[in-house]
Amino acid sequence: MKAAFYTRYGPPEVLSITNVPTPSPKTDDVLVRIYATTVNRTDCGFLRGVPRIVRLFSGLRVPRHTILGNEFAGQVEAIGERVRSFQVGDRVFGYDDGRFGSHAQYRTISESGMVTTMPAGLTYEEAAPIAEGAHYALGVLRAAGVAPGHKVMVYGATGAIGSAALQLAKHLGAHVTAVGDTARLELMTSLGADRVIDYTREHFTRAGQDYDFVLDAVGKSTFRACRKLLTPGGVYCSSDPGFWWQNPVLALWTARFGARKVIFPLPKNRKEDVVYLKDLVELGAFRPVIDRHYPLEQIVEAFQYVETGQKTGNVVITLDHRMA
Repeated sequence: MKAAFYTRYGPPEVLSITNVPTPSPKTDDVLVRIYATTVNRTDCGFLRGVPRIVRLFSGLRVPRHTILGNEFAGQVEAIGERVRSFQVGDRVFGYDDGRFGSHAQYRTISESGMVTTMPAGLTYEEAAPIAEGAHYALGVLRAAGVAPGHKVMVYGATGAIGSAALQLAKHLGAHVTAVGDTARLELMTSLGADRVIDYTREHFTRAGQDYDFVLDAVGKSTFRACRKLLTPGGVYCSSDPGFWWQNPVLALWTARFGARKVIFPLPKNRKEDVVYLKDLVELGAFRPVIDRHYPLEQIVEAFQYVETGQKTGNVVITLDHRMA
């Protein structure tokens, strides 16, 4: 099978399209023929091995898993003898940030992993980006205790995490202020934002409103700058650990001291979450935003684009199984 392969950490140019053996499903696995996957910030971090703490999971000197890609959509090609919830031919989507492996024509995943059947009516390209950004967004919204009537600000509300957080917070009954640039104001409104702020014209910390939760989905702010936005008991979260890993440290400190809290929750991979996201898509309460499509042969260009930090929502990779 064809796969985007790498054997050393570095820039996108270390990737190459290579023939590798097609995996075989174990007794509890499904083998998925992948038609669409994504490139996201997590992939970029593991490609370069930065921050270096990721190498504790991916390999200290060289990558342990040589095919990236944590999201996928495709068709079940084969199943292990103990698999009961899937059949050959099922259209599925899922997420795996432990072994990665989705930048390839085939991959295996455990039946009990984060994989489920696709929402009705979606193409593979539309289903592939459902899980990653929404998985992170769902985790922080739960950790923050977002509930009906809460006031929530999402800074960077048009990235994969931010656009998902905006929609999920609205589904939870929150009043959402979305922060983005001029070109994306209409998109944020279409995703359900009650108020939009153009950060190129107005600094979001002067929003003039107290929030129960402020999420920086792009990791470009600080608790110190955002603290004044929070109500007593309000919560701040950034998608980035911050300078000298200040956000995890502040999460420990503010858990015991002060009226306003920092959280830095570690995501939990749960099968029920992809099922939940599937249901939200079918209800019309959530849809992943897609910026660009690239074929697998242009995956280097896709990584280069994601690394600019300018993508809107998700970047989708399509796989052609006619490739020799």
